Amino acid sequence: MIKSPLNFTGGKYKLLDQIIPLFPKNISTMIDLFSGGSNVGVNIEADKIISIDNQKELIRLFNSFKEHSKDGVFQTIFDIIDKYSLSKSFEYGYEYYDCNSLKGLGKYNKEKFIKLRKDYNSLSQDSFYKDIMFYTIIIYSFNNQIRFNSKGECNIPVGKRDFNKNLQQNLSNFIDRIKSIDIEFYAMDFVELDINQYDKDNLFIYADPPYLITTATYNEQNGWNVHREKELLELLDLIDSKGIKFALSNVFENNGRRNKILEKWSKNYKIHYLKHSYKNSNYQKNKNKNSLFKTVEILVTNF
Repeated sequence: MIKSPLNFTGGKYKLLDQIIPLFPKNISTMIDLFSGGSNVGVNIEADKIISIDNQKELIRLFNSFKEHSKDGVFQTIFDIIDKYSLSKSFEYGYEYYDCNSLKGLGKYNKEKFIKLRKDYNSLSQDSFYKDIMFYTIIIYSFNNQIRFNSKGECNIPVGKRDFNKNLQQNLSNFIDRIKSIDIEFYAMDFVELDINQYDKDNLFIYADPPYLITTATYNEQNGWNVHREKELLELLDLIDSKGIKFALSNVFENNGRRNKILEKWSKNYKIHYLKHSYKNSNYQKNKNKNSLFKTVEILVTNF
């Protein structure tokens, strides 16, 4: 399996071995309505993959990975790291920066990271270099996340890690994969999708939206609400009415909260309960260690 070079909260990499076997066989076109880190899109077997996301910076980044040489991508990342004197633990280790693997590299990188982020936010013209600046920010950011404020400025704080060997390998594998398959990335919202332009024979729609009952970064600042949830469920009903197969990743329950809208809607379809583990996600850690909050993760299909 190919692991995304982006650590999206709720990313499906650890669940791929459970959900992909539940997908249809012989898919002609697969449409991924919420690309995110594209863990699902790059691992599915289909003649053609359409991957959409409403975060234009993310889609620009994926297209830069696809359209430029892998050597060019890596060299630009290293050039940016050197320009801002960010850490290179893969060359020098942690002690060189007066840090250790437990506390991480945040103390050393903080001011340099802020300068990189500020320079990125000051750029108005899109370019390959700006896209790779964006990715370098993600690499050095808190939990490798993506976050923008209401002004459209990237405002994620510095993290503990850097461009380590594992991340380099993930990026290398990811670039090789998207260059070897027929995959297209589009910046658009799921409601803009015109299903009628696709041949419905062996068409498959996959949706992994922000979860209504979680508090992850992608769901801050009212990014996903009841209205958006209902819009998506109505779209999936429409897709079903046209005889097109779909699968929806979501959760019924999370940390004591239940998604009753989803539970009611899903009764018309097939529900697959998944075993999951997000042990390393700060969003899943309980404030009270004695509490037994659970997450009920599911895949809903119409076939």
